[in-house]
Amino acid sequence: MNETQWIADDAALSQWVAEAADADHYALDTEFHREKTYYPQLALVQLRVGNKIALIDPLACDPSGLHMLFKSDALCVIHAAQQDLEVLRGASGSIPSRIFDTQIAAGFLGLSTPSLSTLVQNTAKVVLPKADRLTDWLRRPLTDAQRRYAAADVAYLLEIFELQERRLRDLGRLSWAQSACEDLRTKPTGPINPEDAWLRVKDVKTLKGESRGVAQAVAQWRENRAMHLDIPPRRVLSDMALLVIATSMPQTLEDLMRCRGIDSRSLGGSATEILEAIERGRSSDVRFPPNGTVDVDQRYRPVVPLVMAWITELARKHEIDPTFLATRLDVDEFIGGVETARLRHGWRCEIVGTDLSRLLEGRAALCFDGVGRLVLTES
Repeated sequence: MNETQWIADDAALSQWVAEAADADHYALDTEFHREKTYYPQLALVQLRVGNKIALIDPLACDPSGLHMLFKSDALCVIHAAQQDLEVLRGASGSIPSRIFDTQIAAGFLGLSTPSLSTLVQNTAKVVLPKADRLTDWLRRPLTDAQRRYAAADVAYLLEIFELQERRLRDLGRLSWAQSACEDLRTKPTGPINPEDAWLRVKDVKTLKGESRGVAQAVAQWRENRAMHLDIPPRRVLSDMALLVIATSMPQTLEDLMRCRGIDSRSLGGSATEILEAIERGRSSDVRFPPNGTVDVDQRYRPVVPLVMAWITELARKHEIDPTFLATRLDVDEFIGGVETARLRHGWRCEIVGTDLSRLLEGRAALCFDGVGRLVLTES
């Protein structure tokens, strides 16, 4: 049974950090909220070192105290780390220097990308306690049930890590998983570029001509204001109101106030700024960016869907999550001659890239094996 300790002062945090930094590895998880703010609010940090678990209260102690742990050589074992890394970077100013993501590792072991509860149940044969999705982790004190749930998030990660590491090493895939974990760790996180905020607006692709420019300019204004006030963008201006503005392009305060979804009381003194954004947007030539693709030679475009089907078959054969093996963008970049394409380097080159080169050069061909599967043959 793991021993759990509540940490609510900087001295106790420093002691835990020092112990974890001296360990070979530690388990980590976070609880956070972002429903009422623009930036995610760190509400709890869960750490496991050996057989001890710490529940760290970042409302009572300075989370920057985690920096010493994060800069150490100790391996951070974590599940589905992307949002945790974003939150930790914002709250503490740093993230672990090395991570092992058990969700990513599962993808290299034929388990797709399971939730933590599914992974624990399949691996440790334990059913984790369920949490209310409406739990307010910022409220103090936490109940005993909340603490048990939070502790359970790290209680089994070290055992799962040891099992996964052993199996990945036996399969010769440990370096693959480590590379994918490092890709995730170094992936940029944080707020989006305000200039691209319009692309997240629902139904924005129905807009044409000047309306696109207005949508981009108003969404950029909304994003910057939301950052400044630290509130969700929808509380500055709803998506519906933004689309109405982009479509009708009001030029006066009276026109703006007649737009559906506009509340003059909540808008305050921002009406002038919105009208200025509308004017800027009308003079902008805005186009939708490509859907995550690169320019592929027209001769090869019909080949891409067939190659993607072949990659799916390779993923099934090797028991790897297909998205880890190659995405459509990976294939487009390879065919488009991008030197940094992931399929030109490392283990992806071994499994996909080398044979894909042979296919494009006409030295190999794809055919059906008689039972509906694609196989590679000599041309």
